[in-house]
Amino acid sequence: MTNPNPVSGSPDKEPATEAQEARSEARATPSAPAGDPERAVPATATKQPAAEGPRPTLGRLFLDNLWAANTVTVTVLAVLLAMLVGAVLIIVSDPEVLATYGYITARPADALNASWTVVSEAYANLFKGAIFDPDAVGFTAALGPISETLTYTAPLVFTGLAVALAFRGGLFNIGAQGQATIGVILSAVAGFALPLPPGVHLLVALIAGALGGALWGFVPGILKARTGAHEVINTIMLNYVAVYFLSWIIIQSGVQNPNRSDAISKPVDASAQLPRLLGDNLRVHAGILVAVLATWFIAWLLNRSTLGFELRAVGENPDAARTAGISVTKTYVLVMVISGLLAGLGGSNMVLGSTANALTPLVIAQIGFDGILVALLGRVKPWGVLLAALLFGALQAGGNRMQSYSGISLELVTVLQALIVIFIAAPAMVKAIFQLRAARAARLQTSLAKGW
Repeated sequence: MTNPNPVSGSPDKEPATEAQEARSEARATPSAPAGDPERAVPATATKQPAAEGPRPTLGRLFLDNLWAANTVTVTVLAVLLAMLVGAVLIIVSDPEVLATYGYITARPADALNASWTVVSEAYANLFKGAIFDPDAVGFTAALGPISETLTYTAPLVFTGLAVALAFRGGLFNIGAQGQATIGVILSAVAGFALPLPPGVHLLVALIAGALGGALWGFVPGILKARTGAHEVINTIMLNYVAVYFLSWIIIQSGVQNPNRSDAISKPVDASAQLPRLLGDNLRVHAGILVAVLATWFIAWLLNRSTLGFELRAVGENPDAARTAGISVTKTYVLVMVISGLLAGLGGSNMVLGSTANALTPLVIAQIGFDGILVALLGRVKPWGVLLAALLFGALQAGGNRMQSYSGISLELVTVLQALIVIFIAAPAMVKAIFQLRAARAARLQTSLAKGW
């Protein structure tokens, strides 16, 4: 006697009806109640989804994302490319190494060994002068390289933030050099002309430098806001005014050192000097801590405050911001004032820190122009600027040792900095060279004013 209700899916039974198949697909689950006639339906009877390939492992996903055109990868590869080009320049600039290439077909090992020796020695000294010297003996010698790196980094953080903030507001501040120059003048004068107690004296000198830079930023800001005068032209001209003003004021009575006949001012009082962090034998000072605090403040200002929102809105589209009720005029002025204030603090670090303790015609060096490179390398974002300034500080500190121990020209370090910026500013070129895939999270931006 046969079963009147054959089970569907059995090869020797009658095929199931469409209604039975529908009920099987809907109710054939592990939690089906006992006694359910559909429970006996094997899993092969239900419709299975299309077979999927094996899921990629965590390591594979990491490698896929790593070799993509994201900000970190492009930056690291740009640095590597710059070092490769720098290695070629090191080889070309060494006459002895270059001579071995005259007979490279006869003895190729000579050229390769000589090239490796000079390049490895140069980059080893770069590392030893910037990060750590394994052969150093004693506390001071061991921390000397990182101390020099942080000393060079501090003023670059301020000028880099000054340029980056203006970029985010849609302005191109070329005047960080002049703003830092006015800042160094006022902070130095306050440092040796005002008889104030320690602590208060340092605070007053820093405020004086910040106000000097803010004043020098206010001028192009108000001209841009009121008359539409381009900030690039104004800031460049003000750079020259600041440089000549520095050269003039140094030799004035009451400012020039009475014991010297050359152009140098009185030394800044010890009460106005930034305290050193690792003792008197190491140059790193509290300016690096102020720089980190300034970076945090600018990051908060841009991302958490109303002014930062208005600033970014004006930088993206001034016409749309004006339509939304944002005062573009006020924003332009505030952006340039805050930018100048930061650059002025960078200038103050040059004379209140351990770099110098008196005004000279070259006291400010090139921190304003280097700040432009730092801002570009940091993709005009505060924490990126801090890291870029740290890299530039390491290059400068290590470059001094390269010149002393390897005989490499200090200008080559400047070339390395320029190469890094060139590759960073051309992410499409880096992507094409290394065949990087497009980043998933966000595309690489190419507009400086939009923060890349």
